[in-house]
Amino acid sequence: MPVDSRLNEASLAALRDGFCGSLLLPGDDGFDGARRVHNGMIDRHPAIIARCQGSADVADALAFGLANDLEIAVRGGGHNVAGRAVCDNGLVIDLSAMKGIWVDPARRRVRAEAGVNWGEFNRATQLHGLATTGGAVSSTGIAGLTLGGGFGYLMGKFGLTIDNLVSVDLVMVDGSLLTASEDENAELFWGLRGGGGNFGIATSFEYALHPLGPEVHGGLIAFSYGDAKKTLGYLRDAANDPDDEMTAICSMTHAPDGSGTKLAAMLACHCGSAGRAGKGLDKVRAVAPPVIDQLGAIAYNRINQLLDDSFPKLALNYWKPCFVNELSDEVMDILIEQFSVCPSQMSKLIVEAPHGEALRREPSATAFAHRSPGFSVLALAQWSSPEETEANVAWARETFERLRPHASPGAYSNYMGNDEDAGRVAAAMGGNFARLQALKDRYDPGNVLHLNQNIPPSDG
Repeated sequence: MPVDSRLNEASLAALRDGFCGSLLLPGDDGFDGARRVHNGMIDRHPAIIARCQGSADVADALAFGLANDLEIAVRGGGHNVAGRAVCDNGLVIDLSAMKGIWVDPARRRVRAEAGVNWGEFNRATQLHGLATTGGAVSSTGIAGLTLGGGFGYLMGKFGLTIDNLVSVDLVMVDGSLLTASEDENAELFWGLRGGGGNFGIATSFEYALHPLGPEVHGGLIAFSYGDAKKTLGYLRDAANDPDDEMTAICSMTHAPDGSGTKLAAMLACHCGSAGRAGKGLDKVRAVAPPVIDQLGAIAYNRINQLLDDSFPKLALNYWKPCFVNELSDEVMDILIEQFSVCPSQMSKLIVEAPHGEALRREPSATAFAHRSPGFSVLALAQWSSPEETEANVAWARETFERLRPHASPGAYSNYMGNDEDAGRVAAAMGGNFARLQALKDRYDPGNVLHLNQNIPPSDG
């Protein structure tokens, strides 16, 4: 296959010399698979994909992209709904083959490379009876979820993922290698905890671990859709009197048997003792007569896989998130009414309540600013046929517009799609935006790394 005319043959040959990973061009075996990400709405065609094996490959690929004036995308797990891990006619620096995981059980630390997903991470750490807050879908990459903040089942007890982050290794735009931690490049470390991939290419992450498992208590419980308000009411009441060891995700969803029956469901995880967990799960069961009750002792690894089948790769996705300070009766009525007209059996409305340790830091302590009590609401439209796109996108947008009068300005950046404007991205960073922009000016003044929820330089 001829090399793209925009690529310099000499620099491509130089990149190949010593590159430990693989370089994929259009027409090469594996290229089409490598250019697809989790969201089937994203169908982009890069000029070249550099599948890196380590930081040296990343540095060489980045230098090549800059020398050839290519737009640069960075791929970790490729799971983010915005699809910015891949670009048209540019360079994808693909970290997905970087799978190293090193657990130090004595120090309760783990270092994991940027291509690791949460299923792989949990498998390695649970061998030692250790865990940290991670994603609720096992195929989610650790890199994107961490850099955006990191909701998860353990956030009430141990905080967000970023609250357990110890250090990050990066390749910077100028080609230098940096480590960011509380003791080294501390301001950059502050920005990495919620500021996304705006400042450098993160190649590995070190986390603090906590004794946990192999069993926790929880699982799936579902109620009749007529009991949706009671289900949402449980989450509201739990937020007013939180149990740090219990995290529940509430969802308006469809029955897993394919019948299309609408349900009000919860995924619950209690990471405390069996006695405390039993009391907590009994409160969940008391919401209403359940139509599905799978609560009980469950492997921590398994609870992080329960949603996997609901997020199939290459399904078409469009998401609209927001935060609401109160789960008022009016907000609950909007959610119930909107889900009643949902056009796809694959779609859902998801409500999460960060609590406990996740809220005990000041908004300025990390770049992730959302440390006040409240609820994250996600209109998650998902469907399989392109002919259904217009109706499903319209449904998610309508849901968001109805919630807007009740919403705070920000949103969880990991849930934001590819069509959010600059003002909404800035609002997602809260009062930390100006400080993040100063970091952008220092580390990426040319906005080379702009395929993200972008923080532009102050002059751009």
